[in-house]
Amino acid sequence: MRKRNRHVSVWMNEQEYRHLKRQAELAGLGIDPFVRSLVLGIQLRPRPPDTYAALLRELSAIGNNANQIAYWANVQHSISEPDLRRATALVHEAWRLVKDTL
Repeated sequence: MRKRNRHVSVWMNEQEYRHLKRQAELAGLGIDPFVRSLVLGIQLRPRPPDTYAALLRELSAIGNNANQIAYWANVQHSISEPDLRRATALVHEAWRLVKDTL
């Protein structure tokens, strides 16, 4: 037996249908799950490009490396505190920019 036993049919003109199809594609969903999500009041956002996952991994690696460098520079006293703070601020800013684009 089907989980969903009610069918709803909606007539659209070509422009409306193209718009619906495009919005579903942007969300990374088919038309049916897209419409169900809208009906349930789920806030849909465009699906991030596949390259974002690789970007996040790279930024994570950069952040880890920066943290290791900062630790050893602090232990060795071979970096000034303002330089260390600036490096940390740059890593945080990079993360903020990436998060804002998602």
